[in-house]
Amino acid sequence: MNYSRFLTATSLSRKPSPIRGTVEIMSKAPKTLISLAPGSPNPGLFPFKEATFTVENGNTIQFEGDVIRRALQYSPSYGIPELLSWLKQFQIKLHNPPTVHYPPNQGQMDLCITSGCQDGLCKVFEMLINPGDTILVNEPLFTGTLYAMKPLGGNIINVPSDEHGIIPKELKRILSQWKPEDSKDPMKKTPKFLYTVPNGNNPTGYSLTGDRKKEIYELARKYDFLIIEDDPYYFLQFNKPWVPTFLSMDVDGRVIRADTFSKIISSGLRVGFMTGPKSLIERIVLHTQVSTLHPCTFSQLMISQLLYQWGEEGFFAHVDRIIDFYKDQRRAILAAADKWLSGLAEWHVPKAGMFLWIKVKGIPDTKQLIEEKAIEKEVLFVPGNGFFINTSAPTSFFRASFSLASPEQMDIAFKRLAQLIKEST
Repeated sequence: MNYSRFLTATSLSRKPSPIRGTVEIMSKAPKTLISLAPGSPNPGLFPFKEATFTVENGNTIQFEGDVIRRALQYSPSYGIPELLSWLKQFQIKLHNPPTVHYPPNQGQMDLCITSGCQDGLCKVFEMLINPGDTILVNEPLFTGTLYAMKPLGGNIINVPSDEHGIIPKELKRILSQWKPEDSKDPMKKTPKFLYTVPNGNNPTGYSLTGDRKKEIYELARKYDFLIIEDDPYYFLQFNKPWVPTFLSMDVDGRVIRADTFSKIISSGLRVGFMTGPKSLIERIVLHTQVSTLHPCTFSQLMISQLLYQWGEEGFFAHVDRIIDFYKDQRRAILAAADKWLSGLAEWHVPKAGMFLWIKVKGIPDTKQLIEEKAIEKEVLFVPGNGFFINTSAPTSFFRASFSLASPEQMDIAFKRLAQLIKEST
């Protein structure tokens, strides 16, 4: 693939940092190397001398001596080697990307660690979007994505979806305004990429089916656009077997996949990882070299030691516990909705994630109901308008999260909301 045609002038102009390069060398060098290169502060002066973390199974992770000094020091922009290694093998085993053994310049799978998923996505958008570029999304979508894309000036087009995700025939209809060969002409402004959250979409909880993914991928091949597969709720899918990912179908090297530990290990540690064609992952890393320099070393070491301690079996045992919890939470919020909102609102059962997307009947715009009246009754939801490209347009939807509230709190919240809806209609 010709990756250069997708890149912005800013991304194309980025060059490797010679200083960051020495950090990469030091991370792989023998201890006998005498380095007078990087401007790393002397770790002997750091005030923290040790840290111990107790894991849920009673085991501990201990940072002391060289480990604590390393945890508090600069590290490679790609990520620390041992975490990179674990994650690469994990992605290969989990998704088996066809591009694993491709040549580096022909879409070979690569991976870098980012300061959370959002950091990686922002860098991807800045790497790809020029003013006027055509971008495909399926709304409603995560506000963080919308607000990262909009200032870059792209022409954002919504592809209609339903409770099973993007509707392929609607995507085909939108693409029919171009010819496949138009992708070779930059003046035609054919779509550069499709952005989607395929599992447990925030805010709807909807998930793409495997058959639809195959159709979408074939359309991406035909019209030569990239797919950004943002999958933070991949490990929060409630039904097995899990649907194959776009990455697992990627014979061309046109998928950039975003993963995160935020939903399954810790949101505050800010560790995510991007998987995709080496030529594009390198561009993300060049951006990191001049922005955050590298993801947090301390956080990476914490997660790395935990993963090596767990192994894949322990990791998936942890994931299963998380799924069981969110299944129970989903059951509770659905019970509360059935009890209080039946006849007043409608919704679909989420297939993954932690959100219930609710449409209120008889109220064309829920903004005042949610932002003012519900808060007065000490109930907090998110109004639906912020999840659409046109954030000022009225909508009957709002988002309810079932991640934190207890079943009793959900019941009370929906009881109060039901009363407000009755008063407003």
